[in-house]
This record gives sequence, structure tokens and C-alpha cells, in this order.
Amino acid sequence: MRRLVWTALALAVFCAIGRAQPAAPSALIIHDVNVIDVTGGPTQAHRTVIVRDGQIAEIGSSAGSVGGKLQAVDVNGTGKFLIPGLWDMHVHMVFGDWFPRGKEVTLPLFIANGITGVRDMGGELEVLQQWRKEITAGTLIGPRMVISGPMLDGPQPRFPSSIAIATPEDGRRAVDDLKRRGADFIKLQSLIPREAVFAIADETRKQGITFVGHVPDSVRASEASNAGQKSFEHLIGIFEGSSPLEDAFLKGPKTPGQFLSTYDSKRGATLFALLAKNHTWQCPTLVWERGGNLIDQTNFASDARAKYVPASWKDVTWKRFTEEITHDFNTDDLATRKRFVEKELEVVNEMHRAGIPFLAGTDTPPGVYIFPGFSLHEELQRFVAAGFTPMEALQTATLNPATFLGMEDRLGTIKKGKLADLVLLDANPLDDIRNTQKIAAVIVNGRYFSRADLDKMLAGVEAAARAK
Repeated sequence: MRRLVWTALALAVFCAIGRAQPAAPSALIIHDVNVIDVTGGPTQAHRTVIVRDGQIAEIGSSAGSVGGKLQAVDVNGTGKFLIPGLWDMHVHMVFGDWFPRGKEVTLPLFIANGITGVRDMGGELEVLQQWRKEITAGTLIGPRMVISGPMLDGPQPRFPSSIAIATPEDGRRAVDDLKRRGADFIKLQSLIPREAVFAIADETRKQGITFVGHVPDSVRASEASNAGQKSFEHLIGIFEGSSPLEDAFLKGPKTPGQFLSTYDSKRGATLFALLAKNHTWQCPTLVWERGGNLIDQTNFASDARAKYVPASWKDVTWKRFTEEITHDFNTDDLATRKRFVEKELEVVNEMHRAGIPFLAGTDTPPGVYIFPGFSLHEELQRFVAAGFTPMEALQTATLNPATFLGMEDRLGTIKKGKLADLVLLDANPLDDIRNTQKIAAVIVNGRYFSRADLDKMLAGVEAAARAK
């Protein structure tokens, strides 16, 4: 049954993102470039890559006759490195009215940072679908999108773009309605009542649609995995399930200090083995976790990226999040929270070694001081800090999203016939994962954006952020 659900998701994704960008107006040839094989194979040096009609048409030796006299845009790739387009697998682009100007700010920041695909984990469905249509028509520049629409939460949702769920019947109706409206998957939040969670899981199986998200507070991580939840976000449920206090955590408050003091590595290993067996993906949003837990140590007033952020984000929404986190969540002392942030990296490494697959996601922009596009590169660095190799970190934003979406035949690697979503780098990310930030050009479905084009895009975002 799970295979049927995943196949249905792949078909939905093909319809949603397979045509999510207009065809390139002309061919593109990248000469003498180093092509990185994110499956783990050796880098292919001195290759010529030809892009035509939004697809990779040919890859050959630069010493050969690949390309010939083809009329095309020529790009000198000498000394540069080509990787697949990056995916941010946890974003919120239209989060009620909390982050206005997403169209002018968030979308171009993704492209300027080499993020050519996103998984929107809660937003205004019809608005996002309209954006996707405009991207398809070529009137809007943006990434491919996989969209959940509004999140399912408890009887009194905490966030915009949410549907209140009080009963199992509410849950089933919400799944049916979102499927009918064209949502690609279902996103769960934390406050859904226990019986409603299992009703939602059952209804998604019947409807052939995937569900992902938070492990709701009312259920165990093991139960959510066994019920078919395809991905967990923010490591929710992981520390609970690795503690002898798991039953108590289902009923009452929980803090990082409690997680640290009661973490049981044997319980963790048992849970991790189950998640690996069930192939339950993890999107830990490590930059957001660090930012939230250490929010009282963070000051981005002088951050160069702040110029791309509208005042309303900084002065209203981020302030709201900061106050809520400070008063309601960060009840442990700073030293304890610092230890917890480091423990999260240790646990992610343990899960990785247990065979659990990972996705890179940032929770942008609701994550406090998370910058669209930019923070995905930080997320890759956090994976390396957790013990991933640069190749394994790169896979969390390239190959792994394609696998998760059932689109390995179209996305995730650089091969003939695949969609031409590519990032040209000035330095090798396998030497230093920070080199993913050294972007020379971005290709989105065959459409070429030079460094100069990307700089103009960033200037436009800066102007939009300043507008009243």
C-alpha cells in the first residue's frame, strides 16, 4: 500500500513540477566544466554539458566534438563545478499575512541562491498554485514547487494557513478537501488529537496522498512512522521516543533540559532502527533549531542579509516569534540549551549511521532569523558539523529530495535527459561545503542566469524590501 501511495505522490509531483518552468528560449553549452556526481561517483572533469528545451541534452568530453556548431549561449566552465539545483524541503512562502511580499522577496532569493525547488509545508493553496501557473507561463521567476496548502492542527491552531482538527471526522474531511483542491501532500502540526491523527493517516492511504510534518504531541514517533508518516520535521518525537519519560511527554510539557537528562541511547537506537526500516525521512531544520534555542544570543542587526528582509518581517512577525520562544519555550538556561543544540547534532549523526534518510530544509521564513535561500547553505554546513561528509550533505538538497518525491528519473543528478536545474560554482563543494555559496550561475529548467543576472535579482529584492 505504501508503494502505491508513494507512486501516487510521484505522479502528482510530475504534474506539479515537471512543467513548472517555461522552456528555455535557446540552447546552452557549458564548456570544460567539472560535473559533480551526487550519487557518490568521481567528479567528471573537463566535460561539456549541452542544455536544450529545458533538459540536459548531452554530456561529453570537452576534448571531443560535443556541441559542434550549435547556435547556443556559450558558458566557460573552466575551473568551475556543476551541481544539480538545490531543494529547500521545508519552506512557507505564503503564511497567511505574516510574511508579505513573498513574490518579490522570497522567490527571487531562492533562485539567486541556487534553490531551484521547494517543498512548501503550509501556506495559502490557491495563491501558491497561481504562482506556479505564472512560473509555468514565464511571467514569474521562481523555483519548482510541491505544495501542501494549509496545515492540519488542533482545535485552536497556533499559526495562519491552518485547518482546525478536533475530531477524526474533521481530519478525514480535511484530507478529502485538500486532495480535491489539488494539494500535493498533507502537512500535520503538533496539536491534533490522537484519534484524529490515525484517522488522517487512514484517509491519506485511502486517497493515495502522502502525509508529513510534525509528530503530533499526542502520538509517539514510532506510532507516526508505523502509520505511514513519510517525513518528520524539526526532530520532533525523536528525543521523546529516546526517553523513558515518553509516556509523560505525551501528556505534559517537555523541555530540552528534560530531553538531555533522560536521553537513553538504547531507546534511541531501537527507535532509529524502526525509522530506518520504515524509511521515515528526517528534515531536522538544524539552522532553525540552533536559532530558536539560542535566540537570546543572536543579533542580526548588522547581518548583510538583513537588507533583503522587509521591515514587517523583522518588526512584526520575527518579533512575535521571538517573544513567544523566549517566554514559552526557552525556559532552560542558556548553557543547557547550548548543550542541547550540540546533542541534536550527535543524535542526527546517530540516525544517519542507522540508515535513516535526511532532507535539507530551513523553515524559511517563519524560522526566526532564517533568510530565504541563504539559510539552505547554512543547513548544509550544519549537516557537515553533525558528521556528514560534504557529499552526504549535498545529497540532502539534491539526490535525496528527488528520491523522496519519486522523481529520480527527472531530478537530483546531472544526466542526459534530466531537467536542467543546475548550479555552476566557482569552487568545489566536496572540498568545503561552504563553496555551495560561491555561485557563478544558476540554470532553472534550462533558463540561464549569470552572476550579473543574479546580482540584479538581489538588487531588486533589496528595493522590494525597502518599499513601504
